[in-house]
Amino acid sequence: MKLKARILAASLLTFSMVGTALADVSWEDIVNDAQTTEDVLMYGFGPDAQRYSPLTKINTENVDDLVPAWSFSFGDERQRGQEVQAIVHDGVIYATASYSRMFALDAKTGKKLWQFSARLPEGIRPCCDVVNRGAAIYGDKVYMGLLDASIVALDKNTGKVIWRKRFGDYKVGYTMTGAPTIIHDKKSGRDLLIHGSSGDEFGIVGKLYARDPETGEEVWMRPLVQGHVGRYMGEPSTPTGDPNAPSWPRDENGELVEAWRHGGGAPWQSASFDVETNTIIIGAGNPAPWNGWTRWPGDSLFTSGQAYVDPSNGELIGFYQHTPNDAWDFSGNNEIILFDYTDKEGQKHRAGAHADRNGFFYVTDIDARSKRGGDINRPTALLNAFPFVDKITWAEGIDLKTGRPIEVQGQRPPPPAEGEKRGASVQVSPPFLGGKNWNPMSYSPDTGLFYVPANHWTEDYWTEQVTYSPGAAYLGMGFTIKRLFEDHVGLLRAMNPTTGEVVWEHKEELPLWAGTMTTAGNLVFTGTSDGYMKAFHAETGEELWSFQTGSGIISCPVTWEMDGEQYIGFASGYGGAVPLWGGDMAKLTREVSQGGSFWVFKIKNIEQASAQ
Repeated sequence: MKLKARILAASLLTFSMVGTALADVSWEDIVNDAQTTEDVLMYGFGPDAQRYSPLTKINTENVDDLVPAWSFSFGDERQRGQEVQAIVHDGVIYATASYSRMFALDAKTGKKLWQFSARLPEGIRPCCDVVNRGAAIYGDKVYMGLLDASIVALDKNTGKVIWRKRFGDYKVGYTMTGAPTIIHDKKSGRDLLIHGSSGDEFGIVGKLYARDPETGEEVWMRPLVQGHVGRYMGEPSTPTGDPNAPSWPRDENGELVEAWRHGGGAPWQSASFDVETNTIIIGAGNPAPWNGWTRWPGDSLFTSGQAYVDPSNGELIGFYQHTPNDAWDFSGNNEIILFDYTDKEGQKHRAGAHADRNGFFYVTDIDARSKRGGDINRPTALLNAFPFVDKITWAEGIDLKTGRPIEVQGQRPPPPAEGEKRGASVQVSPPFLGGKNWNPMSYSPDTGLFYVPANHWTEDYWTEQVTYSPGAAYLGMGFTIKRLFEDHVGLLRAMNPTTGEVVWEHKEELPLWAGTMTTAGNLVFTGTSDGYMKAFHAETGEELWSFQTGSGIISCPVTWEMDGEQYIGFASGYGGAVPLWGGDMAKLTREVSQGGSFWVFKIKNIEQASAQ
């Protein structure tokens, strides 16, 4: 789907000096992000991506006393969806915004310190709105991906461009919306900037990159379609997996079919990083085109699953595919949260948790996945897998021995009959927007629960004829998304990863498209599409506080401590995939006002609240 960008022919950069240079950010700072309270230095609050804060000054007893400290408008007509998770460092908030912008704001007052606005060309092709999900910070720089398939490093004190690197051709659909990730590779001793690409819906080949954060120079590149060749230090490296393995079909002449050359698999969300095993863990996107019959037979590796990558050279050392030969655009990009898991027998594991668009929640053994000796094709042994939404139609469950779904016959829409342009329609749940989409869940080590922002909906789904054309949508499927239940679409669920039990749930009339955050104050925060930021009791699900911001919230909340007070911050501004692709859901949200602002809250009387 082509989305016409409304770009002002404005200057590349406007900024004012912060006044005094702020402290540099080290890897030690980043790796300890989850334990420190003054800053938020990484997407997901640290390498484990748990989105948990140890702060307790805002808690179940006083959260109802939250009031706005300030708000800041992102300004001008370039609004649309605001999906950012902010970075906070040394009293400065770094918030990215729609149309590849970044704002540096004084965390105490909301005063704008500087603004970066990328000069974007005509013809950018973001599939799912002109969003940006966040930045990375390291040394004296902040980094963000841009809609023209480039990544930029800015001086964090002034907003001045330090370097800008193009990694793909935006005219054929490459772009970047996810937050980059800083990691430290134990083998080489290097700190690396990790980022992916977007564009599966246009038939790109998804690629993961590692760069020198100082210069932006590429260290390695790893494609996530089987058989495509990577790069290391500017030279061709190895193919991804075994190029002769039969996961992509070949024609009668033994040549790989057209879809392989445009096979998708884009790692467009942010990576997690297991420090102990020195492993990058990231979701791989859907295969292209959506029409699975163009890729039949075969599993279309390495798409719609989770990839385990060696940071020293970019080699793929493990892969688990959630949806083999994905015909439903279930993708695999949703975050992988690293946590300590105790199974039903009482054994402890270093594990990864993933709530997939296909409606199933997966718990994988991180140690087992990262120490497989390069045998990335054999079936995985799951620790657990269970549904986190209701009325899944495409599969009965997940076979824990093979790791494969137990598919329901007839849920792959049939190809068009001879002479027809369209196949018979099938009703599928969840639809391609997923039981959960990109919006991250969170984990509380206090309760042992995951807080999953989910949706109940369904779709009429049918095949269409498809051929690849550069820059055009490469789908081969038609769809209409509809209600599954009359009383709600969105639901926030607290899930027990050992039992698969829904401990509590909260329903919303509109789709949930915001991330969640949990704190040691026994709270869960998230936003709603009709404009409310809400706080829930982490153990019971009781709604304890809400505030109307004036536009839908589809961002990720953060929290930090400053001058003895705890603050909550998030962006408001409706957009994203639902109003663009959502069918009946788009109609449902038509009355939601657009916007673009950043809100910060604190307890209205800190002395009184502390005395309680």
